[in-house]
Amino acid sequence: MKKELIHLAAADGISGFEFSLTEAVKKLMKPYCDSVEADTMGNVIGHIPSENPTAKSVMLEAHIDGIGLMVSGISEEGFLSFVPVGGVDSAVLPGAEVWVYGNEQLFGVIGMKPPHLQTSGRDAAVPIDELVIDVGLSGEEVRNKVKVGDMVCFAESVKALSGKVLSGKSFDDRAGLISLLLCLKALKGKKLPFHLYVVAAVQEEVGLRGAAMVSERLAPDCAFVVDVCHGDTPDGGSESIFKLGSGAVISFGPNIHPYLSSLAKTVAKKEKIKVSYDADGGDTGTDAWAVQVAGMGIPVLLLSIPLRYMHTTVETLHFDDVKAVGDLLSAMLLNLDLEALGCTFQN
Repeated sequence: MKKELIHLAAADGISGFEFSLTEAVKKLMKPYCDSVEADTMGNVIGHIPSENPTAKSVMLEAHIDGIGLMVSGISEEGFLSFVPVGGVDSAVLPGAEVWVYGNEQLFGVIGMKPPHLQTSGRDAAVPIDELVIDVGLSGEEVRNKVKVGDMVCFAESVKALSGKVLSGKSFDDRAGLISLLLCLKALKGKKLPFHLYVVAAVQEEVGLRGAAMVSERLAPDCAFVVDVCHGDTPDGGSESIFKLGSGAVISFGPNIHPYLSSLAKTVAKKEKIKVSYDADGGDTGTDAWAVQVAGMGIPVLLLSIPLRYMHTTVETLHFDDVKAVGDLLSAMLLNLDLEALGCTFQN
């Protein structure tokens, strides 16, 4: 599964362009699901049916889109201007290596005026509209290969740091999908008393859109969403910051159903799975929010993987945390009582 994460994170597929990932994600799901399909927006949905056709249903969800760029213009000299897709910080862009997906795949670099020639604001981040992509071709050559609206992805590959720590792009949230697959692997051959849907959703980074679409369609009786949260960094502070290698992060708050968070605590203690707790006082800013308010409302739990340097090309995680989320999910599903969702409970 670590190998699959490395391959998945290196792939393209930013928000709105996830169709390039469809077949790869379907292939990953097929060994564990009775059926796998992709809808017209690119959401991939796996299904493991219950023996009881009228049984209730549960959804597991992680998003597969990443942040990136899109070509917005081509200068006479062949330089490409661009707009961000998702939450891209302009401070990390100068010097970045990218792939431009035009009529053919072109390698490029993001350039800016060197500090020697800048007259002011040398310490400030350069606005995106002052940056360009250089693919090394003339204006005429570029216009024959690239058009406005073409996808631009970061070219960074995954690197192994010490131990089980990995660094690369798009771990947010393809690491979450790997956690779902680890859960399915642990459950393979076991019979569950409910239908299980596994969703790789699109367009989270631009408005939680895929999760909203799928939740309205499937209307599960409850859902488990996996995403990333902030890992520890020297300047990160202490609140809602989690140490790499500390395990799964369980969220609590109004976006989270209390029975599901209580079950997560109980199961983690019983199975000796490493966990931390995160108090979210409102909207978690993840697909869990879109899922919770879909249709008549869906009880949801958010589990997170600590991640350093979020929304950069060097997102960094510990693979044991990815596995801890998968282990907690599979154990919870084996202990889940859907009838308890409307009952009082002891926290």
